[in-house]
Amino acid sequence: MNSPLPARLRSARKAANLTQQELGIRIGMDPNTASARINQYEKDRHSPGIQTAKRLAEELGVPLPYLFCEDDILAELICKIDSMSQADKKALLKTLAEQYSKE
Repeated sequence: MNSPLPARLRSARKAANLTQQELGIRIGMDPNTASARINQYEKDRHSPGIQTAKRLAEELGVPLPYLFCEDDILAELICKIDSMSQADKKALLKTLAEQYSKE
C-alpha cells in the first residue's frame, strides 16, 4: 500500500493556501530547492524525515498522525480530536472506554 503522506500533505498545503515553495521556505528549506523538495514528497518520490514531517504538520496546522493515517475517517477524527481541549479529550476518552468496555 502506498503511503498516505503525499495526498494528505498536498491536501493540507492546498487548504492552507500555500504553494510548494512557500511551504518549504516556511519550514526552513533553501528557497532555491523548497518547491522541488515539497514536490518530491507530494509525488511520493521521497519521504521527509520525522523532524521535517513534524515541521510540515506544525506549519500546516494539522497533527502529525494525520499525515500518516491511511483511513480517511480516522484522519478526520484525528484533526477534530486534536482541536479539542485537554479536558474534552479526557472526557471523550472516558466515554469511549466506558462504551466499548461493555461490548
